[in-house]
Amino acid sequence: MNRIFSFFVITILLLPASHSFGLATKGQDCSKCHILKKDEATALLKNLDQNIIVLDVRISPVKYLWEVSIKSNDKKALVYIDLPKKHLFSGSLIEIKTRKNLTQERLSEINKVNVSQIPLKDALVMGDKNASHKVIVFDDPE
Repeated sequence: MNRIFSFFVITILLLPASHSFGLATKGQDCSKCHILKKDEATALLKNLDQNIIVLDVRISPVKYLWEVSIKSNDKKALVYIDLPKKHLFSGSLIEIKTRKNLTQERLSEINKVNVSQIPLKDALVMGDKNASHKVIVFDDPE
């Protein structure tokens, strides 16, 4: 009896842990095996809100999460979906060491406005029209 028990204990201890959990080895690119396309992300998120439009999908700074840029009610946002596509995370992703809010940085990127595309045909100009720096102020008269 002791011999059989010892055999099982030794066998279990010799099994490599990395293969039993199915986790990626150090330095491996998860996006080579795991794929999440825009239409698949849209199908997943339509269960939560029918008005969601998926703008972009890419691997997030956290290795085992997808970063999904969405638009809902004319507002852009980020959500994160895990690689097995079972969990959704919505909130700020913060790098602990540097205290950098990675979500806010990415939101600033996707919400950047190209000021050269703002129509100024009916604008009220104050000061020199040919000034090197311009300030655009938006106001709602109502």
